[in-house]
Amino acid sequence: MKKTYVTSMPNHIGAFLKASQCFSALGINITRVSYNKAVDSHTLFIDAEGTETQLEKADAELEKIGYLENDENKSSIVLIEFRLMDKPGSVTDVLTLISEFNFNISYISSQENGTDYQYFKMGLYVDEPEKIASFLKEAEKLCKVRVIDYNSSEKVYDNSIFYNTYVHGLSQAVGLPEEEKRKLLVHVNLAMQMLDEKGLSPYRTFDSISKFAELLGAAKGKNFTPRISHHKITENTEIILIEPPCGSNTIIIHSGENVLFVDSGYALYADEMLAIFRKNIPAFDRMEKVVLVTHADVDHCGLLPVFDKVIASQKTARCLKNEYEGKNGYREENPLHKPYINICKTLTSYKAVNPDKITALWRNVENPQGPLTQIGFFDFGDLHFEVYEGKGGHLPGEIVLIDYTNHIAITGDIYINTHGLTAEQAAYNQYAPILMTSVDTDPMMCLEERKAIIERLGVGTWQIFGAHGFKKEYSVST
Repeated sequence: MKKTYVTSMPNHIGAFLKASQCFSALGINITRVSYNKAVDSHTLFIDAEGTETQLEKADAELEKIGYLENDENKSSIVLIEFRLMDKPGSVTDVLTLISEFNFNISYISSQENGTDYQYFKMGLYVDEPEKIASFLKEAEKLCKVRVIDYNSSEKVYDNSIFYNTYVHGLSQAVGLPEEEKRKLLVHVNLAMQMLDEKGLSPYRTFDSISKFAELLGAAKGKNFTPRISHHKITENTEIILIEPPCGSNTIIIHSGENVLFVDSGYALYADEMLAIFRKNIPAFDRMEKVVLVTHADVDHCGLLPVFDKVIASQKTARCLKNEYEGKNGYREENPLHKPYINICKTLTSYKAVNPDKITALWRNVENPQGPLTQIGFFDFGDLHFEVYEGKGGHLPGEIVLIDYTNHIAITGDIYINTHGLTAEQAAYNQYAPILMTSVDTDPMMCLEERKAIIERLGVGTWQIFGAHGFKKEYSVST
């Protein structure tokens, strides 16, 4: 059994030795350690492996010596910019005031800029947050003062409790439950350790994660305003396209009395999406709810637990089953992507679907020769699709559905209408490549798959429904 300990270590010689001796005495193996004094002088992450009984004893021992994180600790770092006259001794009054309030300074940065003023940035370690308002009131009598949020600063100024402060900000942005914060703390540390080991600066990546969380949170509730459009396919069949500000589109195919959903968006927006489903499909709560998923990405599978039946390719079904059993999905198999996928899953409240709901269709092709391989057919209402599986350019198990009679193609993330994105969708989409290096597992292969889709379209005017952006109309002439 494995467990990650987030320990609050005293900053003195032998602190890690004491924790190590605790694990050693209980026969527990330490499999990973992460500590960076430049980032956080107290927080040490330890991955340990042992029996359930051994780990329970370790919990008690570490708590006894005061090494386990205390959620009641309300300390924080506040970054403040003081606009001071550029003359000798101008900072003395500010330092005196800081001393009077018993604040410790964790970060200082200042540089002349050719004007009569100098901007001093200071990180103040605050044990009693209510005191900061009184401090600012007094400081404003001395000079112009501005509180700077972490996300807009160029450096990590909090060198003592960075992780807690950063994770608290992410959690607030999306309204994350208290019990999920510790998971997020561990995933953020893994991302930091990976970047540190590769000699890469964490600032741009962590700032992007913050903006990603802000966009997710800003689109909730009354601000969840997807673009919804209706598209007549046949006399009996209509496609309803739902484009949320963040995450994948959801397609509803309404053919006579039959309803099929394709992809489902983020779990974070379950309440908002269910309200839209009920408005557009009045019988939603009474019918058997069936969804077809184009591939196993987080933003396509968030609402799968809501449905009674999930249709997927063999590889996608395998991935979803692995996630349900606590194993790595396809994205997590890449060590570079794993921390960010786990951060995304936590921020969006992702829960894997029970495999008992999954129906894996079509034949399995382990080693496809070309970019697209026909794996079978899928009929729904008066639509008749040929089903193709990609070679894994975007993600293994990805599928494309093409109806040659009615000239429609459902292409998932392999082919999307980048020119048909709303401003909100475009803002959201720019962060995924930063968080995961690339949204595609193999960008060049995905390019080949996109070309192969177009090459398979016959003569006529086509309606292409990708998983992001508006429907694309495409004409093929003789």
